[in-house]
Amino acid sequence: MREEAVDLQGRPYSHLAFIWTLLAGTFTMSISQSSLSTAYPTLMQYFNIPASTVQWLTTGFMLVMVVMMPVSPWLLNNIQFPILFVSVLALFDVGTFIIYLATSFPLMMVGRVMEAMAVGIMFPSYQTVMLRITPETQRGSVMGMAGLVMGSALAVGPIISSIVLKYTSWQGLFVVFMLVVTVVFLVALKTIKNVMPQHKAHLDYWSVLSSVGFIGLLYVVNQIGKTAVNWGWMSGLLIVSLLAVAYFVWRQFHVATPLLDLRVLKTVNFDLAVLLTGTSYIALIVVTIIFPLYYQEVLGISPFASGMALVPGAVVLSLLNPLTGKLADRIGFKATMLTGMTMIVLGWLWLVLVGGRQSLVAMMVIAALIEGGNAFVMMPAVTLGANSLPDQLISHGTAVITTVRQILGSTGVAVATLVLALVTSSHLPRMSRTAASLAGYQAVFLTFLAVAVVGWIFAAMLRDGRQSTKS
Repeated sequence: MREEAVDLQGRPYSHLAFIWTLLAGTFTMSISQSSLSTAYPTLMQYFNIPASTVQWLTTGFMLVMVVMMPVSPWLLNNIQFPILFVSVLALFDVGTFIIYLATSFPLMMVGRVMEAMAVGIMFPSYQTVMLRITPETQRGSVMGMAGLVMGSALAVGPIISSIVLKYTSWQGLFVVFMLVVTVVFLVALKTIKNVMPQHKAHLDYWSVLSSVGFIGLLYVVNQIGKTAVNWGWMSGLLIVSLLAVAYFVWRQFHVATPLLDLRVLKTVNFDLAVLLTGTSYIALIVVTIIFPLYYQEVLGISPFASGMALVPGAVVLSLLNPLTGKLADRIGFKATMLTGMTMIVLGWLWLVLVGGRQSLVAMMVIAALIEGGNAFVMMPAVTLGANSLPDQLISHGTAVITTVRQILGSTGVAVATLVLALVTSSHLPRMSRTAASLAGYQAVFLTFLAVAVVGWIFAAMLRDGRQSTKS
């Protein structure tokens, strides 16, 4: 990797310092997203609210984040990157400060929405910038570094949260985020340079408005498997949301300057990369949500221990990410991603074929196998997708990938929750609660084995190298 490069004005800057400042901001935001669930019991008691309300800190965050992702290419094209980056950090910092001062849950949600807006802009943007400033032959290695940072956030998020909550109040958690983001903000003033060429365009407000349909879709998906849901109202919301998304897609092909250029979907290799990153993310997020439930309901261990049992898998993911990036540069993306999808398939297959009650050690090994497989697929798929596109479409491509990945991941969790609930309840009349739960988990494992096999087929269809766009 180059130690020094030049910005758009021809001025030299430290490439390495730029990359690490970018990743530090993203890393902190990623931790804030993943670690908050640890504080739910404390927040429920502090604000005197039920679990269904406090979960909006995550659900609402996700909904706002998804609708901001398609806007990121327009922002990158119309705002100089140093200004955009520090503005996003400032937005996150102010939102976090509002949360710190919050005396009511609605005020806390205001701060959380501001954080989500920042994260929704940052996640696709940082990948776009890293891909754009890195030669194609080195992109696998650089995105492996990005995967290392993101994977580490999964591993240390619950640990940091647990430590902070043990020694201070829930506000202390947000003080940590504020301090780190403020430091990154100050460093960014020196290290982040203008490296993204601008292509100024009018913001298509109708596209922004219709993209809210994605929020409706995700909201309905997140109601699957829940009790006391008004499905008459939900069906109406689903129809309206589908129509809004259909109009959004239609409009992107019929305006001169689309908010999100969906011409990227005319490239077959890019489409396969989108599906692969989504498939691998489904496996990752289902493991991080379903496995702790298995540990508690089937193995009978405490919530804290079940959370800590996920750390080894996340560490494996973190360690493998930079290695798989280099491997993709060396042996090709297809071989790398086939390896990863094979690992994911083997993990689910083990659970399906062996059956019965697994030991905690066996489950941790399987989690590491599936999460390790994710390291061979998710970031390499992002890189291959970018390599399949012209440089001017990379920002749109990464926005498509991050949006679709989030939607597929949320759908995967909803499907897992629904399958688990339905199969468990159908077995309860004739067997014990633990045995019924085990049957439910077996059904979940079988479902996601099928998803992984489909992902393996996608990987087998890949072609290494840049592919011409189909008309």
